[in-house]
Amino acid sequence: MKINPLKIIFTLVVLFNSSAFLAQEYSFKSYDWNEKETTVSVPEKYKNENEVILNRTEKIEFVIVGKTAKQYHLVHEKIFINSDDAIERNNKIYIPFSLDESVLANKARVILKNGTTILLDKKDIKEDIDQEKGMKYTYFAVNGLEKGAIIEKLYVLEESPEFTGQTIKMQDEYPIADLNFELIYPNYLVFKTKSYNKLSEPTIDEKKIQNTNVLSIIEKDIPALDNNEQYSNWALQLKLFRYKLDENLLSGGRNLNNFKEFSNNLYTRLNPELDKKQQKAIDDFCATIPKSNDEQEQIWNIENKIKKTIGYDRYIDSKENLSDVIVTKQANQSDILKFYSAVFKYFSIENNMVFTSNRYKIPFDKDFESFENLNELLFYFPTIKKYLTPTEIEYRIPLFPNTIANNNGLFIKEKTFGGVKMGIGEINFIEIPGNDISHDIMNITIDFTQDIENPLITSNLTFGGYSGLNFQPIKDFASADQYKAVLKSIAENYTVETEYKTLTTENDGIEFIGKKSFVLNVTFDGKELTKKAGENYLFSVGETIGKQMEFYQENKRTLPVEIDYPHLYTRNIKIILPKGASVKNLDKFVMDYKTQVNGKTEAGFNSKYTKTGDEILIENTEFYNIVNYPLSQFDDYKAVINAAADFNKIVIIVTK
Repeated sequence: MKINPLKIIFTLVVLFNSSAFLAQEYSFKSYDWNEKETTVSVPEKYKNENEVILNRTEKIEFVIVGKTAKQYHLVHEKIFINSDDAIERNNKIYIPFSLDESVLANKARVILKNGTTILLDKKDIKEDIDQEKGMKYTYFAVNGLEKGAIIEKLYVLEESPEFTGQTIKMQDEYPIADLNFELIYPNYLVFKTKSYNKLSEPTIDEKKIQNTNVLSIIEKDIPALDNNEQYSNWALQLKLFRYKLDENLLSGGRNLNNFKEFSNNLYTRLNPELDKKQQKAIDDFCATIPKSNDEQEQIWNIENKIKKTIGYDRYIDSKENLSDVIVTKQANQSDILKFYSAVFKYFSIENNMVFTSNRYKIPFDKDFESFENLNELLFYFPTIKKYLTPTEIEYRIPLFPNTIANNNGLFIKEKTFGGVKMGIGEINFIEIPGNDISHDIMNITIDFTQDIENPLITSNLTFGGYSGLNFQPIKDFASADQYKAVLKSIAENYTVETEYKTLTTENDGIEFIGKKSFVLNVTFDGKELTKKAGENYLFSVGETIGKQMEFYQENKRTLPVEIDYPHLYTRNIKIILPKGASVKNLDKFVMDYKTQVNGKTEAGFNSKYTKTGDEILIENTEFYNIVNYPLSQFDDYKAVINAAADFNKIVIIVTK
């Protein structure tokens, strides 16, 4: 049986340990769109918009019969299509659920400007496979869509109830003219709720339906929030609504779904007493792990051994005991956590289990105890202040997915009270490895002495931390020919797609992740970077550092900056000139841009040069110390980003 932190048994025990309200049907069973509607009024203020959600109605209702609880979920939406881009974007209406689920209604139609209605039915449902992600999608194929048309869709699902925490998105990348949300539940239940980013607070109607509370949020004219702004966290800025079951007035259950009980229950479940057979199996397994007096290296050895020995699959059934995990070399989520915990105990390594969320999907709110925030896993080691991800095969300590760092998390640590070991939960911040880890270093030599029209370029490129992680695992998962092709593709970014003369690598493969940086050594002829102009030679020095992000935003920025991880670039470019040659445009290399946050320089681009005889040394540093930059500093941040792109365009003039 796999762990799902969103469904903890004790919640349902408290919920049903009472005489339940015997609801027979969900209240919106007869809800439908207006079959006779052939025109939809578009408010004047939205008639020139490319796309508008005219109405979004969402209802979630909990129905409890005896000791059975069900959740019914309605979504009804009308979208105004008013541009070619909107037509292209909406010619497939993706279905956000499996057709194998309990689908009680699923329909869509198009209302054209002339009043013609195109009703989509089951024959219009198609499948699409994303080969890259290995995922299958189902959608309504929409034909005949035109500017000024309305797409209307409606579905109702019967689902397992989500009592432990749920987030509803109340804003979109397109304007919403009218939004109506209802949470409907028996009046003996009490829900804790929270509105985010200036979303209005809900109202509760206790009389609309007998013995039932209807919690409502009604919003008008919700502005669009651009989801295409680079270096941002859209999910953190949206108007959101969260809820979770907090009390059951019939049973007297209070403070339900809390982190304290979750922490102790989970600790007990994942740290069972091992019998002699299981302990012997763990001891034998641990005897094969290289020993080290350095704690981080010891943890690296443990992680490497487990990840190379035990295959992780979240969806397989749990094994009866840890001996079976070793024999079958397979583990699901609960198995792998038990296994790591048992191995850490063998080596006497203090650790905390950490449960958190993806900061780009459901940011962790330390003031709202929602189990929805507990779907990503880590181990934390207090003595070295480092993290390990037990389920991602390509990572090694100190690297772990940056999407779950720079975020809060629930840290579950072992405490002993009266001789009894318990799990105690605390909310702490998950620090992301700094730019001392993700440090890229480029040492580039451009030698004109043999041929001024075709200089020899030698590049030694070091990719540290998360940058190196982009390359290092590939060798272990690709064939030799595939890996050769990948290296060629990487090299082309730094050789301006010119065929290289030599290419070698260092520290490639999983065994170096978290230990050493990935190194790429490449030499190539620079004739493609050289152009003759009369007696002069124009050489594109800047292109030797590879393609750079160019960040020019036409519209006014609306979101603060959030990057994936701190990083640092050090670039040293040596130019060796022929005897007696002169060079111009060196002043272009003098650059200094910085971004200050709270009076401290947290991002910068600095470049300078020195000339000694026939040699020129260009030294360049670009750094991003933190993950978050306020909107007020956006222009300064953009200047730092664009400085690298401007450097990339620098051309020097060499004359014999």
